[in-house]
Amino acid sequence: QVQLVESGGGLVQPGGSLRLSCAAPGFTLEHYHIGWFRQAPGEEREGLSCISGSDGRGYYKDSVLGRFTISRDNAKDTVYLQMNNLKAEDTAVYFCAALLATPGSTCRTDDMDYWGKGTLVTVSP
Repeated sequence: QVQLVESGGGLVQPGGSLRLSCAAPGFTLEHYHIGWFRQAPGEEREGLSCISGSDGRGYYKDSVLGRFTISRDNAKDTVYLQMNNLKAEDTAVYFCAALLATPGSTCRTDDMDYWGKGTLVTVSP
């Protein structure tokens, strides 16, 4: 069983930045697709970005394209989500999730194998 742990959430003012981290202590994420999702109060969970475990390519939802950047450091077995120019509507619990990168698979799915418990991001003056 893979336990994903998110960190880096917190309170930030509009226009500010945060960097979220996703790691799995004692486990390597190198060959996994990693996705970042969020869920705001009263809203459905939405996928924001993912990074392929096959070729390292990143993908983004239109609403965060240009503001969020996903990256991975395989040496640290950590995936990051750099979030810039944060807005009030970005307030949510952010989750990372992992899916084994089998041949022909894509990170662009919410049918993931493992999920973290989330980290809260609050964007407020």
